[in-house]
Amino acid sequence: MPRPSLGETAMSGAERQARWRAARAQGVPVTRVRPPANRHSRARRWKDTLAALTALQAEYTAWLEALPDNQQDGATAEALRAIAELDLSELQAIEPPRGFGRD
Repeated sequence: MPRPSLGETAMSGAERQARWRAARAQGVPVTRVRPPANRHSRARRWKDTLAALTALQAEYTAWLEALPDNQQDGATAEALRAIAELDLSELQAIEPPRGFGRD
């Protein structure tokens, strides 16, 4: 959702830059919004990714089963079948190494 306008019309690039410079000259603090850092360990992110991958595979399998009979031979069905047939058990069996007492 865009921010509400400050005036009747949008500012030009020069007006926006002049406003920014005036605010810096007055000592207005700069506030920047950063996305939150991912604080999870690599092992936790691995498990979360596998869970998401397994859930997606289940969704694609349900989509494949819901396809009408006249679309079972199409490219979409082939792609869905390939995803549904992937064996994720090898990935799920992997236990990532622990990292210096932080995991």
